[in-house]
This record gives sequence, structure tokens and C-alpha cells, in this order.
Amino acid sequence: MSTPTASALPRPTVARLPVYLRALTTLAAAGTLRVSSTELARRTGVSPAVLRRDLSSLGQLGRRGVGYPVTALEQTISRALGLAEDQAVILVGAGHLGSALAGYTGFADRGMRVCAVLDADPRLAGARCGPTVVQSMDDVERVITETGARLAILAVPADVAQSVADQLVTAGIRGLLNFAPVDLEVPSGVSVRAVDLSTELQILAFHQAELRDEDRRAGD
Repeated sequence: MSTPTASALPRPTVARLPVYLRALTTLAAAGTLRVSSTELARRTGVSPAVLRRDLSSLGQLGRRGVGYPVTALEQTISRALGLAEDQAVILVGAGHLGSALAGYTGFADRGMRVCAVLDADPRLAGARCGPTVVQSMDDVERVITETGARLAILAVPADVAQSVADQLVTAGIRGLLNFAPVDLEVPSGVSVRAVDLSTELQILAFHQAELRDEDRRAGD
């Protein structure tokens, strides 16, 4: 039976697959051959019932009392996510955040390859950014054509994020990971995932305040 693609799976399931994949990669590196649904659920922070339902949508991969074959499940999830072959990714923005992302080696472990770094600042053209060299945004169409990239990371200021996204989509990008604190408008058929670091920190601060209130009430 062929592996379903991510587009054929429920969105909540797709959102959890990378989490399962990360845990399976760690288990495989440690030499683990099989893992139970209970153990994999514990490592990924979901309930065993949710995990079994998610994985059953990929096919009959596990057996009761035996568990899941780690390597086979890792490969199946990779295929479902379109990671069987390295995905070329364009990174736009060679500032502090962009430079850190360009040098991040974890992308390769997840089937992603930053194939080009672009920036609108002409002073940065030709500078090293991670393992690659910064190119001008004027060359975006050529770069996307040459690399075949369909994914891009936006590490640009909020006031230019929409115009950059428009330029990327026009040139053929179909998936955007946006680090700018702004909601992007894109055509149907283009996916956007937002990473707002300040919002995530605010949520953490809220949870910390909740814990302090609980400790204070417990002490009364």
C-alpha cells in the first residue's frame, strides 16, 4: 500500500507527524529497533490513542504487543511529509536571525536543505551566510528556477514581509515559513506557517504566572 501524502491527511495529524519523526530519528540513532505506542506517545506528549489513530492513517505499521518498527515508521512519515528526498529551501533575509537559520545544521537532519540565501541589501551580496553566499533579491526568479525550490523562509522585517512574500510566490514558491510578526495574504495553493517568537514567549510568561498563582494559593 502506498503512503498517503500530507494533503490527504487531517491537518492536526500533519502537524503532529514532524514531532513523531523527531522522536523516531532519536530512537533510530540510539539503535532502537521497535517502539511501543505508549513509549512513542510519552516521548511526543500526545495520548497513545491519538498517536495510534494518526499512525493508522499511514497504513498498518504496528502490531499489538510488538510495537512499531522504528526505521520503517521513520521512512513512512518522511515520505508522507515529502521528505524522502531533500527539499530545497530559499532563505530570505541575511540579518542576525537569517544568519543563525542559515547556519543551523538541524534542517539537513529533517530532509531540508537551505540552497540559497537572498537579501535586498546590496551591501550583503557576496557575503558568507552559513555555508552559502548571499545573493540579491533581484535574482530571485533565476535562483528559484535553478534550484527548483518550492519552500522559503522569511526572516525579514514586518514592513516588507508581504511584498517579499508576493515576490516569492510570483516566482514559484508554494510554502512560506514566516518569522515576521505579520499575517501574510497569499493565494490559494500557497501555505504559510508563522513563527512569532515574541508571542510564544508571552504564552510562556502567562503559564509561568499561572504556576506562581497556583503556588501562592497552595501556600495560603
